[in-house]
Amino acid sequence: QVQLVESGGGLVQAGGSLRLSCEASGHTFSSVARSWFRQVPGKEREFLAAITWGGGVTTYADSVKGRFTISRDNAKNTVYLQMNSLKPEDTAVYYCAAGVWPRITTSPTSWGQGTQVTVSS
Repeated sequence: QVQLVESGGGLVQAGGSLRLSCEASGHTFSSVARSWFRQVPGKEREFLAAITWGGGVTTYADSVKGRFTISRDNAKNTVYLQMNSLKPEDTAVYYCAAGVWPRITTSPTSWGQGTQVTVSS
């Protein structure tokens, strides 16, 4: 089992940027792909971005393509989500996830506890 801890959330004005981090520990070799999701109250968790173990393949939801960038540093067991041009509708709890490619985009095997991102207008 892999443990995931997110950080970097907070309050930002519309048009601003934030970078989320997610550090993994435990049996990280068993869950090689990483992804980010978000959720607002009353809605289903939404896939945002995913990256393979080597970082050579990434995929994004249309809602964030061109604004968000996923990356990883395997030496630090950490994955990042750089979020630019933030909008009020990006306000949500953001979750890091781990799992197997390509199911990482729909059915991750491990989740972090989430970090709140609030974008003010």
